[in-house]
Formats: sequence, structure tokens, C-alpha cells
Amino acid sequence: MSQLTPTALLIDDEPQIRRLLRITLEGDGYRVFDAETALDGLREAASRKPDVIVLDLGLPDLDGIEVIRRLREWSTTPIVILSVRDSEEEKVSALDAGADDYVTKPFHTEELLARLRVAQRHAQRSESEAMFEEAHLRIDFPGRTVTYRNKPVELTPTEYSILRLLVTHAGKVLTHAQILRSIWGPKSEEQSQYLRVHLSHLRSKLTAAGAPTSFIKTESGIGYRFNT
Repeated sequence: MSQLTPTALLIDDEPQIRRLLRITLEGDGYRVFDAETALDGLREAASRKPDVIVLDLGLPDLDGIEVIRRLREWSTTPIVILSVRDSEEEKVSALDAGADDYVTKPFHTEELLARLRVAQRHAQRSESEAMFEEAHLRIDFPGRTVTYRNKPVELTPTEYSILRLLVTHAGKVLTHAQILRSIWGPKSEEQSQYLRVHLSHLRSKLTAAGAPTSFIKTESGIGYRFNT
């Protein structure tokens, strides 16, 4: 991401929304490009290489889920969905397809800007980093050790794997299916109860060490997000 002027691509077929977003983002220091169709948006994404993409799902030529899939064939640019569709199924489909976050219309501009910042921070964080250290939580990846305010947090291998997955995607919602596939493999996607048990134990151990309960947020019916 550019240190001086981050760029944003808006893909939305409503002129009023694009105008509002342009004013909002330019006021926050972004250089803004926009497109009103999916195909124009894909072309703009390829040529502009933006730092973040704001995507509506209800486009006139292609469904937004298909746009996400096409983008993810070649791009890791953060994608934040901005849509009137608010069902859990729609959110899960978008996140599973590769979106980084999901905001429903009508929306608060400050919340959207915050979600965009988080998505971009996540994109800059490499999963190969040797250490995660934020908000007094410290994870030594090579040593597989976890401390909170220098107090050891003893985790099982599965609990550690879940925590590592969440923190290396900090700020991003991970769906139940994404977590299950990553930890237990592709045939485990129906075992959501198994995941809930491990998450409960992980949370209990973190809070027992003094960590806030807000570290791991449940997105009801969708998945989990690690907050920093």
C-alpha cells in the first residue's frame, strides 16, 4: 500500500453511492477510482491495482460473488463488501469467496473507513512474520508460545492453531467453513460444534490470563474475528 496516498476502487452501480463514497474516501486521504459495472470494475482493478476495493454485490452484469472469485484468481487486494443484502447466507458466501469484510447499507461512514483501514493492515501483515505482538498479546510463531502481559497462556495444539489463524487474519471475519478447512481439512466443514468447543476453551484461557473477552468476536451465524 502506498505510504502517502492509498488508492481505492469503488464498484457500485448507484451513482449516488459512488458520489458519497468518493467524497468520504477523498476526505480521508484516498485517491479514488470507480466503476458502475462488474466488468468495468475488473478492468479497473487490473489496471489501477488499488490498495482496497469497495464492492457492491448487486451489479447489473455479474453478481458480486462472481466478481470476488474472479479477483481472487490473481489479486490479494483487500475487498470490503458494501451491500443492501444482509442475510447470513450472503455474508458467508462473500467471505468464503474471498472478501475481507462485509458492511451493509445504510452504513456509517466512520465505520466503513475503520473497516477499510483494518483490511489494509491485514493485507500488509505477512503470515510468515516470526512474531505477533499487539495489545499486550505476544505470540512467538517459531516457538509456538503465547503470553499476555508476559504471563504464559498454555494452549493445546488445536487451540494454538486456531489462535494463529485468527491473529494472522486480524480484523478479518473468518467463516466457520474457512476455519474448519484450515485447521481440520476440507472434509470437516460440517463440524461447527467441534469448532465452538475449541473456541470456548481458547477464550477461557485467554481471559484467565487477563485478556479482554473482546479479542475474539463472534459474528453470529458467520464465523469469528480477532480484534486488536
